Amino acid sequence: MSETKNTLNNPIYPIMIAIGVAHLINDTMQSVVPAMFPLLERDLGLSFTELGIISFVLNMFSSTLQPVVGFVSDKKPMPYALPLGMMSSFIGLLMLVLTEQYWLILVAVLFLGFGSAIFHPEGSRVSFMSAGNKRGLAQSIYQVGGNSGQALAPLISAFILDVYGQHGAAIILLLTAIGIAILLKISRWYMQQLEAEKLSKQKKKILISSLPPLTKKQVGIALTLLLVIIFARSFYTTNITNFYVFYLMDHYDVNIRTGQVFIFIFMAFGVLGTFFGGSLSDRIGRKNVIILSVVGPLPFCLLLPYMPIWVALIFLIIIGTLIMISFSVTVVYAQELVPTKIGTMAGLTTGFAFGMGAIGAVVIGFLLDYIGIENTIKIVSVLPIMLVVAFFLPRDKVEKTA
Repeated sequence: MSETKNTLNNPIYPIMIAIGVAHLINDTMQSVVPAMFPLLERDLGLSFTELGIISFVLNMFSSTLQPVVGFVSDKKPMPYALPLGMMSSFIGLLMLVLTEQYWLILVAVLFLGFGSAIFHPEGSRVSFMSAGNKRGLAQSIYQVGGNSGQALAPLISAFILDVYGQHGAAIILLLTAIGIAILLKISRWYMQQLEAEKLSKQKKKILISSLPPLTKKQVGIALTLLLVIIFARSFYTTNITNFYVFYLMDHYDVNIRTGQVFIFIFMAFGVLGTFFGGSLSDRIGRKNVIILSVVGPLPFCLLLPYMPIWVALIFLIIIGTLIMISFSVTVVYAQELVPTKIGTMAGLTTGFAFGMGAIGAVVIGFLLDYIGIENTIKIVSVLPIMLVVAFFLPRDKVEKTA
């Protein structure tokens, strides 16, 4: 990972993969929180609203800090913030394993949120720096790591927590040492890269946008539309990943393990969509991929609550694949809207996604408690209609590469 030559022009695949693996480990630690929801509801008697508040604290704290970290690192990059962020997540997960008191659970997720807030903007910057002319692919590899970690949540719930209880989450702590070691190596490469940029004075060569020249007003409108897309997508996917398991148990009379396998399948195909979405956007354009992620899953989202269980599984596969192909693309699109603020845009988009997931968790938890599981799922199924604002985004040009 010490190689720095041609970094500004050619993709550095070992760094792309390494930061993706670190993202997987980081988000696996984060995924323990929603994985514990069925256990906390069953064993500690927490209400859906209380579960929603746990998710809100985790994601809102992270989302609030991410743009701040991104803004600061745009002015002064912080290579060694990456392993420090994972150390904070380690402390939070350790607390989560050891406590059964609600207020301490909230403190634990604060540490997890802080670690996530530090990791994501700087991790996205490393992905961007290693991308060369493969920005979509690099961001996909990075996001696939994170989404894979999140996809492990239902499996952790079904095959670790359901068997060993809350203390079973300690198994995930074994990954942390590996993650910190990887991030220390990446941080050294990151530092060398910054030094190489200073020496070569070529830093601005990476700040090339595929979008046409836009006024500040047009950039502002485009960012607003992008945030609407992220809001609807995050709100909907939070509903599926955190609470749809309760609908499966209530409506189809399946057990926790079967329900969590359904959620894993949804998230696993989301990982697949995320991977292909980034590389596809390098070929056909960012906006075209974002539109595909809107048009494709919309009818399936609307019909999902009314399908028999075997059809619901097929719909979850289709929705997971298509709605997530734009996950990494929206980050790259935002970075190309404001190409001089790479960390800020990464922090804003991923932070906003976390924030909307946080708000979604509280709202959905409240609705589940007061209007019931079935009505809540039907209401949230209509939300993806908001994604159609993607048609109004500025069109980018496709860069021809060898």
